[in-house]
Amino acid sequence: MSNLTVQPARPAPVRSQEPGGGKRGGRPRRPREAAREVRSLVSPHTLTTPHGRLIYRVVLTAVVLLFTAVFVFPLYWMVTGALKTPEELAQIPPSFFPTSFDLGVYAEAWDQLDLGLFLTNTVVYAGGAWLFTLAVDVSAAYALSKLRPVLGNVVLGMMLATLMIPPMVILLPAYLTVKDMPIFGWDLLNTPWVIWLPAAANGFFVFLLKRFFDSIPRELLEAAQIDGASPVRILWSIVLPVSRPILGVVSILSVVNVWKDFVWPLLVLPDGEKMTISVGIASLSAQMPQNVLIASLVIASIPTMIVFFVFQRSIMAGLTAGSLKG
Repeated sequence: MSNLTVQPARPAPVRSQEPGGGKRGGRPRRPREAAREVRSLVSPHTLTTPHGRLIYRVVLTAVVLLFTAVFVFPLYWMVTGALKTPEELAQIPPSFFPTSFDLGVYAEAWDQLDLGLFLTNTVVYAGGAWLFTLAVDVSAAYALSKLRPVLGNVVLGMMLATLMIPPMVILLPAYLTVKDMPIFGWDLLNTPWVIWLPAAANGFFVFLLKRFFDSIPRELLEAAQIDGASPVRILWSIVLPVSRPILGVVSILSVVNVWKDFVWPLLVLPDGEKMTISVGIASLSAQMPQNVLIASLVIASIPTMIVFFVFQRSIMAGLTAGSLKG
């Protein structure tokens, strides 16, 4: 019987239990798993090729130009329509370019429609509505967010419920309210108060402000309370300086809402000397040539366009500032 030496079996290498199988960089992805992660119409691999990049740039440029033309064309048609003669405006098919660029039609519209008076009235109404909106809505949002009164959620729900009601439904009750003010019996028609007070109560603005105030760290307010600051001092010295983006958004939206409103000023400001710009132009439109009327519309829209182009970054920053907490 031959002597045989039995070699002991070597233990199998122990595989790492760490994610990725112990290999640096993790286990390689299978083709099926890589394919599952691609959920777009064009894969990332296609975009790395010269042909794919060319198609992507062409499609992106076409989409951007198309949407730009859709939104800018009405503005272009309004500006060039003011430079055309009434005969050119009535021409079929219409011409895309005016035959002459006579800017005197804008001066004629300013004088004949008395746009200076209407613009002054609208600035007064919009400025007062802005101040009352900040005073009322900021206070309400701060109370609901940080002071947390009893039944605060119910109050907020009732405010948001008003957004579901069409404005035309409450038009008659609102008119009767300002015609004979409850308790006081005041008649607010043909006064700036008839624009300022209804504009101040806005459930959408309260919701925006509350969402932003909720994102302010509570530890910051508690530190101010420890130092002896009152709720009003905390609002003025801490909350408002931090809330500049959302305050800018609310300010711009409140001014634009008053500037473009038509039905409510038409109903509550019948006096010709106290009309807003939109109501004043509409009241005199039947007596003016069509190109003069279009020129007045261009003048009326310039202030809001300037406000948007100057503060567009504040609008986007304010709308997204309260989306993340902390």
